[in-house]
This record gives sequence, C-alpha cells and structure tokens, in this order.
Amino acid sequence: MIERHMVSTTLDIPSYRMEHSLGIVRGIVVRSRSIVGSIGASLQTIFGGNITLYTALCERARRDAYERMVAEAEALGANAIVGMRYDATEIARGISEVLCYGTAVRVKPAS
Repeated sequence: MIERHMVSTTLDIPSYRMEHSLGIVRGIVVRSRSIVGSIGASLQTIFGGNITLYTALCERARRDAYERMVAEAEALGANAIVGMRYDATEIARGISEVLCYGTAVRVKPAS
C-alpha cells in the first residue's frame, strides 16, 4: 500500500532516494450529476455560498481517481508517486472527467 505521505506533487520525496521510475500512472473517473442532485444544487444556488452537493460530488470523484492511480502504481511495484496532478474536463453538460496522474517510482530512504 502506498501511504499518503509517499505521494507528492513535487518530483521527489523528502528523505528518500529514487531507485527506479516505473512510468506514468493514472486514475480516471467520469461522473454525472443526478436529477435529484441537480435540483438540490439549484435550490442551494438561490441562497448562495458553498454548493455542498457539488462539493461532495467533486471530492468523491477526486478521491476515486486518486485511489485508481495509486492502485495502478502498486500493480507496477511502486512504493511512491511523484509529480502527482489532477485535471478535470467537462465531456458533456453535467458529465465530467476527473484525471489524477503522476509518475510511479521505487524509492529508498536516503543514507
């Protein structure tokens, strides 16, 4: 299991030395809003502020994409991921893709 502190947006893991790069890994999730969720979110927009239904949907999509990326890295034998990024695209009205990607690596504690 790749621990959270072993995933970095930088190109290294502090106190670790990179042994081997295993290539790019990614996790992709495509989500759509439900009719009920859209109606609830529309009601929230009337009052302004944080639209919690959409926030929850986005957080869940990001988490799922992240977990898929980590699973792909683990399948390659990685114990860390560097250069991690998120990207999102609206494929169609109400349908979004969330991509989480990075480079799977094997690292060792620095001597």
